This record gives sequence, structure tokens and C-alpha cells, in this order.
Amino acid sequence: MSVTRQQYYKQNRLKQLRAFCAAARAGSVSQAAETLFLSQPTVSLQIQALERDMNVVLFERRGPRITLTPEGVVLHQIAQPLVDGIEGLEESFNAHFGRLETGELNIAAGESTTLYILPEYIKRFAATYPGIKIKLHNVTGRDGMAMLRADEADLAVGSMLEVPDDIVYHPSMSYSATLITPPDHALARKKEVTLADICPHGLILPPRHLATWRFLELVFSQSGLSFKVSLEAGGWEIIKKYVALGMGISIVTGVCLTGEEPLVAIPMDDYIPKRSYGVVVRRGKFLSPQAQAFIDMMDPDFFREGFSVKEPA
Repeated sequence: MSVTRQQYYKQNRLKQLRAFCAAARAGSVSQAAETLFLSQPTVSLQIQALERDMNVVLFERRGPRITLTPEGVVLHQIAQPLVDGIEGLEESFNAHFGRLETGELNIAAGESTTLYILPEYIKRFAATYPGIKIKLHNVTGRDGMAMLRADEADLAVGSMLEVPDDIVYHPSMSYSATLITPPDHALARKKEVTLADICPHGLILPPRHLATWRFLELVFSQSGLSFKVSLEAGGWEIIKKYVALGMGISIVTGVCLTGEEPLVAIPMDDYIPKRSYGVVVRRGKFLSPQAQAFIDMMDPDFFREGFSVKEPA
């Protein structure tokens, strides 16, 4: 390869791949240009040059929106970790020598995870790496997946019932499903409470579109039962408050209970599977040193067990 050709690859290929990956994530050349602080024509020319050099069409273009061709999907899977790796080279190099002093860590999590699971890990991480800026994004599971896929979050922490092919989920802790009632409720005096016992009473549950509702529907339907809902409320703290007021009963994840609430708590392990929680990352994602450090702190087995975020063979 000539010197001129070598210089071309060094100086231009990374720019082309960075433009391509930004456009692939955004689904728009103009949005990619804004992200890269470049003009739209510049990004378009870089993508066109990449397509010309590789003799392939990477995007289907329909007006302002673009979608990846099958060839584009493959290149994006290969190129995105390379681009992320180059852009995080300095941090990775410093981390190799134990110098994790700067950078940013973005974590997506639902309200219950943010309130009950993450605080001890966030506190420990911040004390160990005071120079790392931590951003917690309080989002639903669906929005958390969108952030992972758009590389707006390094990782998510939460509970998953179904794991898409492009996502890696490693559960590392689990909590019992627990029935909570006011102290004077009829079920509070029973030695054993079954799913059938719960059915006549109104439940207070998180909104229907969240995973808890689907999880309970599956459990009850498998027993040929159905429950009724007296109130929808967002967040376990709100639900506990309204149960204490006598507005209904609820089935919550045990992680949200401190034992100090004015409630009766009845574990439902014989009838309802435990809910797992753990680290969630996008398959193929280049994990920054700060993300690796946090995951290793929260879930050492993630790496010990050989979990890989690379594409499956």
C-alpha cells in the first residue's frame, strides 16, 4: 500500500465511520451532523465516500429519514465498537494503569431501581471515582431500551421479563413478590394467602404499560385466575401510601419494603416467582472504562462468567 493510501485511511476512514455510525443511530443525516458538530453536506459526503470505497449501499433513503440496508446493519455492528474504542482510547489507556479520573457514566433505570437498588452502588462508585460525572436517567423499561440502542446510556439496571436479541441482561439479585395490606384487612389475618384469595379484592398497581402488570397477568392466568384493579398509581412509595390508607391491597417487589411501613407484608413465594434485577447493556456496545468499573462493582460475575457484549457467532 502506498504512503498516500496509508495516509488516506488514517486521516479519512475514521471520519467516514464516525459519520456513518452517527447517522445509523440517529436515522437522519441532519441529526448526525448536529451530534458531530459538522455541516450536513460534510456528513453526507463522508458517507458517500465510504459507500464508494466499499462498493456498497449502506442506507435506504426516503426523504429526510434513512434506514440501514442489510449491508449497513453488518457494517454498523462492526464499526460502532471500533469508533467507540478509538474515541475512548485515552480513558481506556489511563484505566489500564488504574487512572480513572475523568469521564461520564450514564445509567438508565426505573424509579424503583433508582430508589432501592442503586443508591449503595452509586455512593460507593462516587467515593471511589470522584472525578467521574454520574448521570442517572429515571425512565421506563421501554425508554431505557431506547437509550441503550441510541447509545445515550452506557448501561441500564432493572428487571427484564423478555430479553431481545440485541440486548445482554445479567440478573444478579432477586426479590420476593409480597402482598401488602392494611393491618385491619381481612387477608392480614389469614395464615396463608393464595392467588384465589386475592382475586375478590381490588389491587393497587403501577400503570398497565409497565412490566409489573404484565408479570402478574401471566402469573394469575397460568392458574386460571384474573385480578381486578381498584387504582393505578406510579411508584411503589405511592402505592404503599394508598394501601396504608385502605384504598386497596397490592403485590409489590420486596426490595421496596423497609419493615417500618404501617402495613402487613405477606411473601408470595409459593405462588409468584421472584423478580430478578441486574445489569442491561446493548450487545456489541463498547463499554467505557467507567462503565466497566461500575458493572464490576455492582456485579463482579458479569465479567467473571465470561459475559460478552459482542455479537453472537
